[in-house]
Amino acid sequence: MASGLVMVLVGVWGIWAGGDIFHVLVALICGLMVWELVRIISPDQRSLAMQLGAICGVATLVAVYLPIGFALPLLLAPCMAGLGQLQQNRSVFMIFTLLVLMAGFGMMNVRDDLGFGWMVWLVMVVVVTDVVGYFAGRMIGGPKFWPRVSPKKTWAGTVSGWIGAGIVGAVFAINTGASLQLIGVSIAVSMASQMGDIAESAMKRRMGVKDSSSLIPGHGGVLDRFDGMLGASVFFLMFGQITAFPWGLS
Repeated sequence: MASGLVMVLVGVWGIWAGGDIFHVLVALICGLMVWELVRIISPDQRSLAMQLGAICGVATLVAVYLPIGFALPLLLAPCMAGLGQLQQNRSVFMIFTLLVLMAGFGMMNVRDDLGFGWMVWLVMVVVVTDVVGYFAGRMIGGPKFWPRVSPKKTWAGTVSGWIGAGIVGAVFAINTGASLQLIGVSIAVSMASQMGDIAESAMKRRMGVKDSSSLIPGHGGVLDRFDGMLGASVFFLMFGQITAFPWGLS
């Protein structure tokens, strides 16, 4: 609980501050996630984990200050660097590192372009999906969602997470004047966050590890806590490029 409280306070402060502070915070998180990833998939290359984590953090931070045409190759460069240096599980590294970098870039752009409120909406959808899904799954039980990968996740918890996300969307739509289509968007973002969670669980199970690291007491690693944000942010980054989000607002 203490670790969770610290994460909430730091996260809210970073989102509220925005600008350079938020950029540095997101870049640090991205670097730590890639560091954890390399330690999982290639545990014998610890120095490489530090190097790739640092490269990814710097690339994420620098990319947000560049025109998009220059930012995109910079975001992909760490993936190519890892492919040439890793001894094993190169495809896993490439996929997850790309998710991490694009998610970080997406979160920074949401905060910069849409402001504090919509960044809070994105975070709230992911958090509510996780929390409501956890407690509903525990209380209701029932059929498992994918027991081979995530033994504790149930269909009841999964669907409850969608409902919770839809309620978040309804509250934001009513209070901002955005279209009620935000309810559907929130549910879609919720699904994307669950996909991120499941993907990370599948990767850890394949590698035979329980937690991505022990950086956060009682919670595991940074990747364990932000796996849902990976899926949600990448989905929203792609979705935001083809729609005039949020609808109903100038």
